[in-house]
Amino acid sequence: MAVTPEFLAKHTTAVVLRDGSTLHLRPVIPEDEERLMGLFSRLSRHTIYLRFHHVLSQMSREEARRFCTVDYDNDFALAATLGEGEEEKIVALGHFYRFPNQDRAEVAFMVEDAYQGKGIGTHLLEHLVARAREMGIKMFEAEVLAENKEMIEMFEHSGFHIGEELQGGLYQMVMDLAPTPAVEAKSAEREKLASIASLQAFLRPRSIAVIGASHREGTIGNKVFKNLLLGGFNGVLYPVNPTVPVVASVKTYPSVLDIPGDVDLAIVIVPAKMVPDVVRQCGRKGVRGVVVISAGFAETGPEGAQRQKKLLDLARSHGMRMVGPNCMGVINTDPDVSMNATFSPVFPPRGNVAFATQSGALGLAILEYADDLNLGLSTFVSIGNRADVSSNDLLQYWMDDPMTKVILLYLESFGNPIKFARIARSVSKVKPIVAVKSGRTPAGSRAAASHTGALATAEVGSDALFRQAGIIRVDTLEELFDVASLLCHQPLPKGRRVAILTNGGGPGILTADACAARNLVLPTLSEKTIARLREFLPAEASVANPIDMTPGPGAKEYRQALEVLLEEENIDTLIVIFIPPVRTRAEDVAAAIREIAPRYRERGKTLVASFMGWRGAPDELGSDREGRVPSFTFPEDTATALAKACQYSEWLRRPEGTIPAFTDIDRRKAVRIIEEALSRSPARPLWLDARALASVLECYGIRFVRSAVAHTAREAGERAREIRFPVAVKLLSDTITHKTEVGGVILDLHSRDEVEMAFTQIKDRIEQLGRIGEMQGVVVQEMVEEGVEVLIGLTQDPSFGPLILFGTGGIYAELYKDVTFRIHPLTDVDVREMMRSVKIYQLLEGWRGSERADIESVEELLLRVSAMVEDLPQIKELDLNPVKVLGQGQGYVVVDGRMLVTDAS
Repeated sequence: MAVTPEFLAKHTTAVVLRDGSTLHLRPVIPEDEERLMGLFSRLSRHTIYLRFHHVLSQMSREEARRFCTVDYDNDFALAATLGEGEEEKIVALGHFYRFPNQDRAEVAFMVEDAYQGKGIGTHLLEHLVARAREMGIKMFEAEVLAENKEMIEMFEHSGFHIGEELQGGLYQMVMDLAPTPAVEAKSAEREKLASIASLQAFLRPRSIAVIGASHREGTIGNKVFKNLLLGGFNGVLYPVNPTVPVVASVKTYPSVLDIPGDVDLAIVIVPAKMVPDVVRQCGRKGVRGVVVISAGFAETGPEGAQRQKKLLDLARSHGMRMVGPNCMGVINTDPDVSMNATFSPVFPPRGNVAFATQSGALGLAILEYADDLNLGLSTFVSIGNRADVSSNDLLQYWMDDPMTKVILLYLESFGNPIKFARIARSVSKVKPIVAVKSGRTPAGSRAAASHTGALATAEVGSDALFRQAGIIRVDTLEELFDVASLLCHQPLPKGRRVAILTNGGGPGILTADACAARNLVLPTLSEKTIARLREFLPAEASVANPIDMTPGPGAKEYRQALEVLLEEENIDTLIVIFIPPVRTRAEDVAAAIREIAPRYRERGKTLVASFMGWRGAPDELGSDREGRVPSFTFPEDTATALAKACQYSEWLRRPEGTIPAFTDIDRRKAVRIIEEALSRSPARPLWLDARALASVLECYGIRFVRSAVAHTAREAGERAREIRFPVAVKLLSDTITHKTEVGGVILDLHSRDEVEMAFTQIKDRIEQLGRIGEMQGVVVQEMVEEGVEVLIGLTQDPSFGPLILFGTGGIYAELYKDVTFRIHPLTDVDVREMMRSVKIYQLLEGWRGSERADIESVEELLLRVSAMVEDLPQIKELDLNPVKVLGQGQGYVVVDGRMLVTDAS
């Protein structure tokens, strides 16, 4: 196989090492002779001995040429490189050689002494394994000297199943390349530790160079440097400017290369055309990370995107990570760091909220708003165009950051949604993630040949991802901060039971309505609680829930009511509303709340307030030491924040869920059916005919209604007699999706004559529409008159992969849009939540005395569809509509369906 540019591009990648630095992995090419000889010349005698099992004094050009001449049809070799162009050097090599006509290969590694211990060998192994699997190789073999502890440890800690046999000081190691949960877990843990290490340079630097620091007031270079200086950065600051001797009374340096000390972090604020040279200088200086505030890259269009890609390659080739470009910088409020490396005039108060935003301009408003709300931040990162460092890296850092309790994200798009979901799911188990994603406006249902495709609007993938990963999704920045304020200062609600204490009936009713609209429950208070409230409240007060004290009572009565409600066992959360009357000061009521709030926290009860005009966590309602009670301006805001917190609390308590393994599946037969259908037609993708569809479903234990295809009226009559009456006759067409709209469905036929007449009627109707060429015949089916109609489907999303749908079925599926989506694969917990999240579930449970449907059979059906999707990547779209769900214990019947398939990639 020739090493084409496409082959090189496919197998070239950047990796983050154990110490947070980066390098490139790429296939070895014939032009690497000199680089390989250079690598060998830098190896110690001990490393050469461990690799070759004897000592070589030098590598001949012939030997180097042999290493560089790779038969990529059978073998594979990866070089780990640093530097660019003529300065590129190879620091490690990994390769495998396939044994002739076998599914086994010999694997070997060589890592330069100066770069050992960074995890380079492990990265090479992971990528060699991925390529080997593509080539059908199932086992790696290696001969390792017993004294080569590091290599033995690398194999043993990889997560793969390893077989070892010691023979005369030499280990014969055999590694099974089959993926296992242990392999995935080990890889994810290594990735996390590397991300955390790489972000130390950005969030806890010991020295910062501001390249483009300016003496001119009002410029970004001036603002960033002054913010670092005045913010009390606990490290060394180096302003870099070749045209002035000092900035803000601090000596400048002409370039980063002229700085006498080490530089952890460089903030780059120069015109876009100068950025590559500056980043190159940073690499030569040994800078660990660069924040590129400069704009003029991917946000400007295709040419800018190409400049950004080259910039990223440049940074990575020098072992650096990059934030930006087109960002506003980073902040860390930890007193040990005290870093405001942004051009924002606001240095937010110290707190436990971490914030990442893709929008630089929005970042300014975010910092000001957080300051107004008294919401303290631990760290703030504006990732801009997220060419390199992304929310994935930051989530992994914040997961273990002791300064961070709540994570906020403003997202405009996803890089790798599947990876983001995996990381976010792990983080959400220990810390809440609240996210607002822009671009929610629906573009409308796309023209699609299936109900599922039409219902899969642009945001269903994002919604499914957030829901399954435990991320709290909000619609606005205001909601984002409301939820953050609650999560920062209060324990999570244990349930949805809410009591409302107010001194105004109107706001109490509004709050009760808002709670009900968000599925929060206002329980009846116990008789004991009601009796105690009546002891001190006016006769005209209402002691039901909401508790309306009327305007007369003041701070004393609020304190007494709070004491009483603390003991009420039927509530999880108390909302305290205060409308300032003439005689009572808000500060006095706030003091009463502040005094008792710690006791609510001790009991695990959530306490929130709604003081008209107060928002956030004001000092009157608490302090950093004793905790705060968040206040919301309006009742709807209170209920929304509380409902979101309940949603997260419920997600934390849900079981993990399992993916069942079905033993009655015939994958090979299903693949054969699809391949035979594809071989008979040039169409790509292709809609399977009714017979093939039913056969594929049968391979996965999915019950399809008895049916047969007919191409003439007489044949339709014969098929009906075989199936048994009554039957339905339906149009068979790949292009006419909604058969009822063209008169293509005739039901409840009880004789052969009626069936033949139905065939003729359908044919005549299609002919009148001028679409007779689209009619391929009819499908004759047994009649299933009973059952609740549901829709189960699949569509392939370009970003999120397979999305599985469940909801109300039948001809009105697109009208009602009572559906929900989840990202494949589904667990048993996923399917239960799916079914219970749509309105049709109430009908399945038995609405107003009707018989309960066989819900469990539909749960199994969804899991079988997920298993089918896992096995058959050829499926691009699937509609099972309607699926008739029968009574308890009777199962379901798929009455109609469509499956779109294509060649397996």
